[in-house]
Amino acid sequence: MKIAIVSDFHIGFEKFAEDAYNQAQAALLKAADMADMLLIPGDIFDNRAPKPEVLAQGINLFRDLSKREWKAKVVDYTGAKQLYSHIPVVAISGTHERRAQGAENPVDLLNLAGLLVDADDSTVVIEKDGERVSVSGLGGVSEELVRSALRSVNPQPIAGMFNIFVFHQSIYEFLPFSSDFLHLDELPNGFDLYVCGHIHNRIEGSVHGKPFLIPGSTVLTQLKDEETEAKGFYLFDTKSTKYEFVSISTRPFKVINIKVTGKKNEDIVYELERKLDSVRVEAGGTKPIVKVSLDGTLSRGQKLSDINLAELAKKHENEMFVEISRSGVSEEDALVSIEELRKKEYENMSIKDYGISLLLESLKQSNYNLKVNPVEMFEILSSDGGKEKILKQASELLL
Repeated sequence: MKIAIVSDFHIGFEKFAEDAYNQAQAALLKAADMADMLLIPGDIFDNRAPKPEVLAQGINLFRDLSKREWKAKVVDYTGAKQLYSHIPVVAISGTHERRAQGAENPVDLLNLAGLLVDADDSTVVIEKDGERVSVSGLGGVSEELVRSALRSVNPQPIAGMFNIFVFHQSIYEFLPFSSDFLHLDELPNGFDLYVCGHIHNRIEGSVHGKPFLIPGSTVLTQLKDEETEAKGFYLFDTKSTKYEFVSISTRPFKVINIKVTGKKNEDIVYELERKLDSVRVEAGGTKPIVKVSLDGTLSRGQKLSDINLAELAKKHENEMFVEISRSGVSEEDALVSIEELRKKEYENMSIKDYGISLLLESLKQSNYNLKVNPVEMFEILSSDGGKEKILKQASELLL
């Protein structure tokens, strides 16, 4: 059986809403033409409670798939939900779709409409020409709960079938940021293929000696350098256990890196304009997404705040989507100021107050518009409370 693994459509992603829909559609249609069944490891939608027009987009995508004459079909289902369709389109919910226990998420609604089969905490069996494939799924959960959820679901392979375990979580080996993240060796044994969503660049590996695949997202959301690679899906053959990545047409994404060390502001602007012109010519009439990363240390007397980066990006908005990151830039004046602080030359201003002033200036330059008081957030994060208390207070402020 040929299985298309396509993930993380993020339908409704506001910044590139048109891309999210069009590229999901392109991936699904191409995958359906090439495969006997589709496997979707989460984040079909970008929001756990999508607007009606966004939900309608999802319904339109899967309605077309449900009308196809599939040779494969779902023949058995065991789990927490009910089976409303036999089409071989199997999905789980992702972290963007996660809702409180007992509340319906948008993937549940597509399942209720008979447009796909929801494999959250369930096992789905698909058959074609006598061959059976079992899919055991674990929907996206909070990282701190994933191990208990895994124990609760206790997915098990079924003898005589090709067994797939599909989930949607952070993996420590690829995102080594938290001890809560799952390790590969914690995944259940005995499956023939392991599939994960959530991570937006594609990854190939192995778990317990079997293939492990992350197809990545079909739309650009995070503007990371590694997302310049092609978007698409994996096509996996259960007979040969071989797979290939099938790319789709997407909006071009370019990364521009500019070193600012030793340069005057006018030189930085000139270099940036020249590189943006080059991207525009290369794009050939399409409207690319461009991430500009500034990096280095500005000389004394040079301040990045003297360059209106937002205005510079807006200047090109009809030709390209431009985002400029200045996180890698430091200023010699700022470094000297820190040293002066150490020498107590700022007797009337505490380090904390000076830090807040730098934060507010930085937010002003980056066109900060999140409806959260940055000073209040600074106070919470710099408080003496325990980690859990601080995170709770910060979460309450954000949400």
